[in-house]
Parts: sequence; structure tokens; C-alpha cells
Amino acid sequence: MVSTRTPGFSRPRGRFTGRSRTPAPQPVGPPSRPDRPLRGLVSRAVPRQRRENTFPPTAARTDPARLASLRSVQLLGCAVAAGWAAAFPLVSDLPNQRVWGIIAAPAYALAGLLCLILPRRFAARSAAAVALLGAVVVPLALLAVQGRHQSEVMVVERSAHLLLTTGSAYLQHPVVVTDYNPYLPAMSLFGMPRQLLGSGDAFTRVAGDARIWFALTFFACLLASWGLLRPSRDRAPLLPLAVLTASPLIALALVVGGVDLPLIGVCCLAMALAERDRTVAAGLVLALACTLKWTAWPALPVAVLLLWRLYGRRPAARTGLIAVGTSLAVLLPSVLTRAAELREQVVLFPLGMTAIRTPAGSPLPGKVLAGFGPTGHTVSLTLMTLGGVAVAIWLLARPPVTATGAADLLAAGLAIAFMLAPAGRFGYLALPAVLVIWPRLAARRWSNRPAAVVRRRPEQPDRPERPEPALPRG
Repeated sequence: MVSTRTPGFSRPRGRFTGRSRTPAPQPVGPPSRPDRPLRGLVSRAVPRQRRENTFPPTAARTDPARLASLRSVQLLGCAVAAGWAAAFPLVSDLPNQRVWGIIAAPAYALAGLLCLILPRRFAARSAAAVALLGAVVVPLALLAVQGRHQSEVMVVERSAHLLLTTGSAYLQHPVVVTDYNPYLPAMSLFGMPRQLLGSGDAFTRVAGDARIWFALTFFACLLASWGLLRPSRDRAPLLPLAVLTASPLIALALVVGGVDLPLIGVCCLAMALAERDRTVAAGLVLALACTLKWTAWPALPVAVLLLWRLYGRRPAARTGLIAVGTSLAVLLPSVLTRAAELREQVVLFPLGMTAIRTPAGSPLPGKVLAGFGPTGHTVSLTLMTLGGVAVAIWLLARPPVTATGAADLLAAGLAIAFMLAPAGRFGYLALPAVLVIWPRLAARRWSNRPAAVVRRRPEQPDRPERPEPALPRG
């Protein structure tokens, strides 16, 4: 066979179209605008991490902690807290509350002074430590060693004793106010340390105090919800938790009673678990909330609707079934054996519908209306029911899509109930207040809408240059 190849000519590799492969002449001199790449291209001189940092997330720009870091806000908070605590020795008729005010007011004033004179990087932590020590630790230790507390602590510890001895947490024939137990059976668990440790010496009096276990449950639930809602682990919740605990909203309740603290923490944790699709854990936590106080029952439909909106019907139904089934397993023995006592002490007594009226009373609208007699009492209950229906319609019309939104709905319903109930206290408002504040601090955003996701064009990998075919010379 005769070869047709021309001597000295090699066939080019790749596709040959006959066009010239001579490289284009390069311009002489520096390029114009070297710092401005062409539109549609990504400058390779900018590292990837730097390019991503030029698009900060929306949540980082609306961090609620930035407002709290202002020195003026810190001074205002300390001044309000000091004035609030100083009013208790003057207007309160409860000795334990007066003791708290006498100790806490100077601590808040000193915390404000530290915010004013210390450098910014030390001021917040030092003020929080002083306020926590003076408003919580010292008065709580003093009252616990002396065995002094409000009546609800005694009621919880006695219910644990009754549960161990009689099988029921309720007295059959209550005679005085302290004989009534307005809590559901699971609240008796916080009185069990007193039954196990007794009250012989100072250590057992403090370790067995129900207030200690109220506070520990509160802290544990808030820390867990912070870990679930925090978008990153760049900041520990110690300072926000210390500030919240040292505030008069929580400090007074923790020192003198604290019976609502575990309910606050459990509700916050339930909303966080629902947002993260932890269906089993959310169901169990909701069951705990629903067996502590009946005022926590609205948390169940709110969390279920949050799960349904985010993850569908099956996770929502799973959480609801777990919560309802566990709650029934806890409540059913008391319902079957002490139905009359349960109805009278848990439902009618807090609503002011028994012969012995609850001592809970603050100049709230519902309490003022109930003071006008049976007609005012009926109007108060009617307004409370209408408020609950309005919140339910709001919940069905606009189901929440975040834990913050769910907490807002729950807080709105509870605030309306506490404001319009025939018997209520200012201390009850700590539950809706923490529900509004804590999820926002954890999620680092004010809005209850989901954080906006910044979508970027995926970077194209550098394609290897195709080798140019070898052209014949001459």
C-alpha cells in the first residue's frame, strides 16, 4: 500500500476545522481597569471566603443582642430593675417579697454603676454577675436556709407527700386556701426531693427545696432550646441567661416561689423541638407541660400546627399522639379516682368559682371586673373566652412557620388569658414575656419569619484548555 502522508507533516490531534490556530496578538501595556472584572465572571483574585462574607445573612444584621449591648440600654434596664425592686418593701404585704426587694434594689443599682464606669468589654458581664448574685443567689439562699417561701412551694411539697402516702396529690375536703392544689399531678415531681432528703440541716433544707428544682428545670430547658435554635455555635448563652435570670421578671419568682419557671422552660423547649422536627422529643416535652398546669394546654395545638406547616401531617400527628397519649396516662388515674377534687381544685379554684377564693390578685382587667360581683365575673370569663377564640382563629388562618412565630402565638393567647382571668397575678406574665424574648435571642432575629437564604450562582470549575493542533509549517 502506498502511503499518502506528506513527509514532514504530522496529523493534528483533535478537531481540525481549517481555521488558523495562531494565537491572537496580545495588547501591549497594562489592561484597563484591572480591579474590575468583566460582567458575569468571577474574579480569581478574591478568595472564596472573602466573597461569601460580602453577603451577610439577614439574621446577622438584625441580631437583637446588638441592642442589648448599648450602654444606654443597659443603664435604663438597671434603673428600671432597681426602681421595681425598691417598690416591694413599700407596697408589698408579703414578707418574703419585701426581703427580696431590700436585697435586690442595691444590687441593681450597683450593676448600673458598673455599666457606667467599666470598659464596654467588662461592663455587661460584671453587671450581670452582680445582679445575679444580689437579686437571686443571696436572697434565695437566705430564704431557703430559713425555710421561708410562698404557699405554692408548700403546696407542691405536700402534694408529693400525699402522692406517696395516699396515691393522690389532692386533699378530699379542703378547708383553707393552702389546702387547694391548683396544679396537675406532674407538678408533684418537684416536691419529691423534699420527701427523700427531709429538712434536718441547712444543706438538706436547701437541696430539697422545690424552688431549686424549679430553677434547674428552667435553666436546662432554656439551654437546650438555645442549642436547637442558634444558627451557629459562636456564642454561649451564659450572659443572656444570666441577664434574664437576674431580671425582676424571673428573679422575684425564683426567690419566693418559682412554680411557673419549669412551665416557661418546657414551653420554649417544645417550640424549638417542633421547629427542628424532633417529633418524639417534642411530644414528650409537650406531655410534661400539659401535666404540670392546664394553662399549658394551648402549647399542644401550636406546636402541632408548626410541625404540620413545616414537615407535613405525619410528623404533626406523631407528636400529637405522643403528647396526648402520655398526658392521658398521667392524668387518667386522678381523673378516675379523684375527679371531683381535680375539677374543684385545678379548674374552678384558679377561676375564682369556689367558696374559698384564690389569694392570687393584681389590678389586672379581669380581676377588676370580677370585683363588681357575679356580673363582672361573668363578663371577665366571657372576654377571656372570646380572646382565646380570636387567637385560635389567628392560629388557623396563619399557622406559624418558625419557633419564634409559634412562641408569639402562644404568648399572645396566654397573655390574654392572664389579663382577663378573674384571678391573676403580674407574675403570670413572665411566661408570655420569656416566650417572646428567649427564642429571638437564640435565633438572632427580631422577625418571626424564616431567615432569608441568599442564593449564589454555583462556581464553574476551571475547564482544562483544549490542546491546539499542530499545524504544518511553510
